[in-house]
Amino acid sequence: MDEKYRRAVDAAAIFSETDLSGRITHVNDQFCAISGYSREELLGQNHRMLNSGMHSTDFFAGMWRTIALGSVWKGVICNRAKDGSLYWVESSMVPLLDSVTGRVERYVSIRFDISEKHQLLHSLQWRVGHDVLTGLPNRVFLSELLDQALEFSCQENIPLAVCMLDLDGFKAVNDSYGHASGDLLLVEVARRLRDIVRGEDVVARLAGDEFVLILRYVRDLVELRAALNRVLGTISVPYSVHGKDINVYASIGVTLFPHDNEDAETLLRHADQAMYVAKQSGRKRFHVFDVSRDREGKATHQTVERVRQALASDELRLHFQPKVNMRRGEVVGFEALLRWEHPQEGLVAAKEFLVLVEETDLIIEIGEWVMDQVLSQLDRWQQAGHDWPVSVNIAARHFQRADFVERLGNLLSRYARVAPQKLDLEIVESVAIENIQHVSDCLRACQAMGVQFSLGDFGTGYSSLSYLKRLRTQTIKIDKSFVRDILHDHDDLALTSAVIGLARAFGRQVIAEGLESVEHGELLLQLGCEVAQGYFIARPMPPADIPDWVAGFVAPVQWRLLDETARDQGVASDLLPM
Repeated sequence: MDEKYRRAVDAAAIFSETDLSGRITHVNDQFCAISGYSREELLGQNHRMLNSGMHSTDFFAGMWRTIALGSVWKGVICNRAKDGSLYWVESSMVPLLDSVTGRVERYVSIRFDISEKHQLLHSLQWRVGHDVLTGLPNRVFLSELLDQALEFSCQENIPLAVCMLDLDGFKAVNDSYGHASGDLLLVEVARRLRDIVRGEDVVARLAGDEFVLILRYVRDLVELRAALNRVLGTISVPYSVHGKDINVYASIGVTLFPHDNEDAETLLRHADQAMYVAKQSGRKRFHVFDVSRDREGKATHQTVERVRQALASDELRLHFQPKVNMRRGEVVGFEALLRWEHPQEGLVAAKEFLVLVEETDLIIEIGEWVMDQVLSQLDRWQQAGHDWPVSVNIAARHFQRADFVERLGNLLSRYARVAPQKLDLEIVESVAIENIQHVSDCLRACQAMGVQFSLGDFGTGYSSLSYLKRLRTQTIKIDKSFVRDILHDHDDLALTSAVIGLARAFGRQVIAEGLESVEHGELLLQLGCEVAQGYFIARPMPPADIPDWVAGFVAPVQWRLLDETARDQGVASDLLPM
């Protein structure tokens, strides 16, 4: 090269010359500066001494093939400096031809340092593929990693597990301590997960408190269960955030490939479905997706989310079913019953959708919404001169919350004009018996605030005198399954009569559900049960219809005749009136 051109190139670029074998014959100062080698160390050495190991042999073979044929090669090369650091250069390799023979006699390389640009690009690419908060791969990068893992699993015939992990109670952390504390907790969860998995496994964060684990080399279910139990145990260890101990747990759904022989997206969906099953079973659980049995998981998950949307979109409604004293012919209260005003399906009864959410935290949100709506309605009725109490069904998951009493107290304080005695909380017998000590303590605390309690579905569970003594509810409700058949089933008649006798013995009020005819009412009155509710009296109705219905209610003449006969005979009920 002409000396004046070489000086110009030296001033602008990293420059070198090599012979046909790749030995360095000339370098400029910029080449020495970026490589860290002196000119003496470089001259006579093969260019391979700068190999970073970042490129394949095919990469260099293609480059040499191009320039050996007399063509210019252009591309980006990563080299390794003397101190071991990497640097990236944008290179143009030009073969110089002999003017006489026309053959390649040597090569010149003109390079420009793009390390800073490359690092910036790498940083941007990292941000695209990683969660900034935890540093874990995000949904975008997870897709690539899972595809790679599945390909490897197929090639090596080694199963792998795809796990969806969701934190239980994380929303409460954000609500109670703030989002900054929630972020710190997520960072610690991510750290724990990275520490517990093997190097070949993957931990990723999807969004919020959802994480994905890809576990390779899962030999059998025993090994998988052991691994998942370790993860659950690790997550459940208390967290210290800003000096406060916080407890959260995890629910994990998992599916096994190739037993579940689907693509990456479907496997994640199956793990998600299994995770919701785990959540419904209680916290700190995992559930393995069963290809043959869990086909309804997707529909269940979709239903839960749709109900959540219904709550947020103000599609839920309360209807009220009257309770009447049959002997006196008076309306003595109402039961609040949930309905869903579905945009397409119309009015949907609670039994059609609550069963799918009752084991999720959504049931707590719904329960608190119901109590708020009931207290608001009681306030409006009171202002209109009506003095009706209302009972509300409380789900097990809701009532068993440690802060149930506190949250109820806060709710009552918002409706100071409403007497707490007008609110009657109904818990079913099976729930009460599961944790009778907690339920008993909760009952006493709520009753101390004035709130009333009813024990529903009585007779369907594990009824005993000791339970009845400890569960000091004001009212016992006879389950409608007994009431329905008392006219022709001697066993149901005997059970109903026994419950009424127990109520009398313990000084409790008693109410019969599921009244279907005037004859049912007559028999219940003869047995000593005065208060009932059911379709024969009235179906649940919206609150706007209630004043007119109450004004027009007249008890059947047969019931009034029984009352007159009882008075003539001087017989009075031993039961407390509602």
